[in-house]
Amino acid sequence: MSALSLLGIDAARSGAEVLAWSRDLVEPAMRRAMDRLPASTRRVVDYHFGWSDENGEPAVGRGSAGRDGLGKAIRPALVLLTAQGVGGDIAQALPAACAIELVHNFSLLHDDVMDRDPTRRHRPTSWVVFGTGPAILAGDALLTMAFDVLGSIGTPNAGSVLSVLSNALYELVDGQNADLSFEKQVDVGLSECVRMAAGKTGALLGGACGLGCLAGGGSQEQAEALSGFGQQLGLAFQFVDDLLGIWGNPGTTGKPVYSDLINRKKSAPVVAALNSGTVHGRQFAELYRGDGVLNEAELARAAALIESAGGRAWAEAQAEESLARGLSFLDDAGLPARARDELANLAGLAVYRDR
Repeated sequence: MSALSLLGIDAARSGAEVLAWSRDLVEPAMRRAMDRLPASTRRVVDYHFGWSDENGEPAVGRGSAGRDGLGKAIRPALVLLTAQGVGGDIAQALPAACAIELVHNFSLLHDDVMDRDPTRRHRPTSWVVFGTGPAILAGDALLTMAFDVLGSIGTPNAGSVLSVLSNALYELVDGQNADLSFEKQVDVGLSECVRMAAGKTGALLGGACGLGCLAGGGSQEQAEALSGFGQQLGLAFQFVDDLLGIWGNPGTTGKPVYSDLINRKKSAPVVAALNSGTVHGRQFAELYRGDGVLNEAELARAAALIESAGGRAWAEAQAEESLARGLSFLDDAGLPARARDELANLAGLAVYRDR
């Protein structure tokens, strides 16, 4: 027992402790919800979540985290923390936490298909194992289940809660559409890149915080401040994800080294390098805009040119600045000190993971 506990003072939990707490609450509720799915879809979903192998047999352990392993828990954790922070009942906020996680995994299933990603969480992706159609349908089922679960929340402001999730989804789809359009777009500006990240990742993290606040009975002013915190955290999260997509350790990320470069994605470091106006940036553009598959030596050279052109430093600085703006919004929410500190700890873990 800590000295603070002996004094009757509850110390703020670390980000890792918050994630473990959230998983222990959310996963059983998620499994109960999945029991309502048709058997054909349930098999794909269970595999995607790491609960079973490709044959439908229970997986050993809880499954590996992978590049988005933190993402697997951060959104419901934000819902539960914000609900708790405004004085709400955790049990009452649990449907919102499940709904946001279901929406997130709907987007992952579809994203893997659109990007043709072969692996996730150190395993073949669901579309590789079961086919494109079943993976898309599994994602559709999760999205439907999200609104079904959220509809049971039973709070007086249930309509507002549903609107928060709907609006976050519209922004997420818009951001994902921008990400896809970048593949064919020769020139992508830095402002376009930031707007895409705000939709693709920021919207759902902002929505998670808004959902938690409203589910916990918080005020509209608190919901706006906490949504701003989540949106900025989402931006920082995406910038870090883009960095890991090039320089991340495959043993940690669950993705091949240089995975985003293999797919010629116009992620934040890439766009920053292409817009740098430097010699190295021009050399990188010539290499990256060519045809054919980049071999191992070309991928390594591309990563080095991005760094020399300032792309890595720019993305790192953007992550830091977005986190600082998010914490400023958090300070405006008027939460108790412990709730504020736990949200800040979780944000720090999200931004500094694997770095």
